[in-house]
Amino acid sequence: MASRNPLGSLFGRSPIRPIQEHMQVANEAAQLLPDLFSAAAAGDWEQVRAIQKQITAAEREADKLKRSVRRHLPKSLFMPVPRSDLLQLVSIQDAVANTAKDIGMIVTGRNMQFPQKLQAGLMEYVEACADTSQQALAAIQELDELLEVGFSGLEVKRVEGMLKELDKLERRTDKLAVTLRGRLFRMESELPPVDVMFYYRVLALLGALADEAETVGDRLQILMAK
Repeated sequence: MASRNPLGSLFGRSPIRPIQEHMQVANEAAQLLPDLFSAAAAGDWEQVRAIQKQITAAEREADKLKRSVRRHLPKSLFMPVPRSDLLQLVSIQDAVANTAKDIGMIVTGRNMQFPQKLQAGLMEYVEACADTSQQALAAIQELDELLEVGFSGLEVKRVEGMLKELDKLERRTDKLAVTLRGRLFRMESELPPVDVMFYYRVLALLGALADEAETVGDRLQILMAK
């Protein structure tokens, strides 16, 4: 008897659910970042490494789901959006997990501790970036409902409100980043130059993660407009 493909069966029931699951896993990687930075601030490197392993595992799972979606998403779907748009959405979502992994690798690889004077602002920034990813997930979780109503009606207005909140959260991360970079700039002469370079790199990657989460929302906005 021919074997059944569980993922294929899942697509048969709902072609959108695996895409939503992919964003959920990508977001899991992002949500681990506040704990990673808290452990680093405490100098608990064993815990840092444990959290980084969880981030890496989530990123690998996201990659696996991404490849599965690309292989199994039907080429002919009776939906109001093209298959190519859904595949592009998955690629954008995947960037969230990849960036979370990159951040964790730097923090873990260098036993990175930001200066004490920056810790409070840094944690606020990290949590704000994680909040942005969480809001992107919340919006993507409405994608199946949007498809059911043909991207019209009250559901669209509700999701548009969620996307406005996503934009607001991302703008907050921009403001926090500017403040942190300014504080770091004023401290540069007191710090090892190589450390400073990596501090800026991590701050930039955190900002990139928030931008990628917002781009998920932007792509969803485009799908609703078609």
